[in-house]
Amino acid sequence: MKKNYKELLHPIKAFIFDMDGVLNSGNLAIGQDGRPIRNLNSKDSYAIQLAIRKGYKVGLISGGSCAGIKTRLQGLGLTDIYMSIPHKLEAWNDFLAVYEHEGLQPENILYMGDDIPDIPVLKEAGVACCPHNGVPEVRQLVDYVSPHLGGEGCARDVIEQCLKVQDNWMLEDDFRW
Repeated sequence: MKKNYKELLHPIKAFIFDMDGVLNSGNLAIGQDGRPIRNLNSKDSYAIQLAIRKGYKVGLISGGSCAGIKTRLQGLGLTDIYMSIPHKLEAWNDFLAVYEHEGLQPENILYMGDDIPDIPVLKEAGVACCPHNGVPEVRQLVDYVSPHLGGEGCARDVIEQCLKVQDNWMLEDDFRW
């Protein structure tokens, strides 16, 4: 019998997100130089930096690349940013190798992706999630489908739920910067 999604959140120590379609809507404006322009949701950003402050590992694995997003994520505290990755499982394995000395195992990682290239990693993650507008092949595979669309708070949704299950959300210290 498959475990309840909330039960799967108890051992989570790390979050990894896809970029296009998860941390942003996947709709790309194109600048005059031909490069795509991406947005990040401020609620996702808040939850990401809060998780990092509380000791969770947070990473990004993306087939796309965006210097502006990388700079923003680094400003939130992310150090594990993998961009222009055609085969995401390679970055997943690298992430695991970086933290194996801390005992991080696949069952300790929540991965959120929305499209076909995310499937190999979703199959490896302890908790597999997607935004509400994930493609059907992903939606049928994951443990949890967020009610939020990509770029509209789906990362915040899963981080907040995980931290709440672990009694780590909105502690008094969260109000002090």
